[in-house]
Amino acid sequence: MKKLTDTVTLRHGAELSNRIAMAPMQSHSGRRGGFVSDDTLRYYSARSQAAGLLLTEFHYVSENGGPAYVPGYPEQLGAYSDDHLEGLTKLAATLKKDGNKAILQIHHGGREARGRAVSGEDVVAPSGIDFSFLKYPVRELTLDEIDEIIADFGRATKRAIQAGFDGVEIHGANHYLLQQFFSSFSNVREDKWGGSLEKRMAFPLAVVKEVKRVIAEEGPADFIVGYRLSPEEIHEPNVGYTYEEATQLVSEIVKNELDYIHLSLYGGYASSPQGTDKTFVELFKEVLDDETKLLAVGGVLSEESARDAIEKSADIVVVGRGTLIDPQFAKKVVEGRGHEIFHELTAENIDYVQWTEGLKEAFSRDDSLGLPPLPGGDSIRHLHTGRYDMFREVL
Repeated sequence: MKKLTDTVTLRHGAELSNRIAMAPMQSHSGRRGGFVSDDTLRYYSARSQAAGLLLTEFHYVSENGGPAYVPGYPEQLGAYSDDHLEGLTKLAATLKKDGNKAILQIHHGGREARGRAVSGEDVVAPSGIDFSFLKYPVRELTLDEIDEIIADFGRATKRAIQAGFDGVEIHGANHYLLQQFFSSFSNVREDKWGGSLEKRMAFPLAVVKEVKRVIAEEGPADFIVGYRLSPEEIHEPNVGYTYEEATQLVSEIVKNELDYIHLSLYGGYASSPQGTDKTFVELFKEVLDDETKLLAVGGVLSEESARDAIEKSADIVVVGRGTLIDPQFAKKVVEGRGHEIFHELTAENIDYVQWTEGLKEAFSRDDSLGLPPLPGGDSIRHLHTGRYDMFREVL
């Protein structure tokens, strides 16, 4: 029987102190250009004991890859230049200060890089489609630009190694560039990067291979690499891909000997696709080898739900809102104090959660800035100042 407090050894030798991971969540704290701020470091410092595996928010790897953020709010963080190394080094040290593993999530926003649209710059995507849900046009990437972005994922991986991170997570979920290439809805190219399922797999697989190549040349033997994906893209009437196609992609990804696959499950860790009684976790577990761990995120706010996720086949449970509300989530579980975990916000514990100013503004809005609402969120509505809302509706 798996326990949340188990030590977990990953494929390449890294040891995790428990089966809990902190989800990658945008902190709304970056300075212009994607640089780490003091607010960023305070937020992550408070969460150094939130989990055995600490995943940072997404960091864009190319100048044309971001920022993907809400206009007016503090920016998305970046890892697209050596100028970011100082901040990345501070971030890695902050997360690792209590002995847990720190993972840099690397990302390209593609059509979602709305910060470029705000600045009047090209927003790039696999195909130059007029997306009805975007208020700005997108331009199709050239072959040379695609090759450069692949190389940028490798360069960002090298920076993660230099900064002292224990690994990287390739962000292939949530409608960002890797998912856009895999989706038949957003990728209508007729070259080697689009068309058949095999060709739509080509870009994410090329990124995986480049990241692995850099790790082999530059990284320590136990450097961790994971891949995050959304298990399906179905928004009727548009179907980008099904879970059957996604499991085929994962079957190819795991041939590259990653440490883990991370499922982004909007419907929760026990959710299932239509037409089957099996959960997404069970379906994807079937295509993994014995050494590739499966991470699942969604709907975990307590020790009980975290334990249930592990019992339902996940190797590591990824906690998002649970660590937003209680930054000592795993510490309390490990110390036998799971009953002390905060499960909802109150005006009295708002200082304890150690949020950034951007997060305070986001979650004190009536619409939580489009983010899933937090239990107790109504109790902090009075804290909203509107300081970042001037440009909220621009894009």
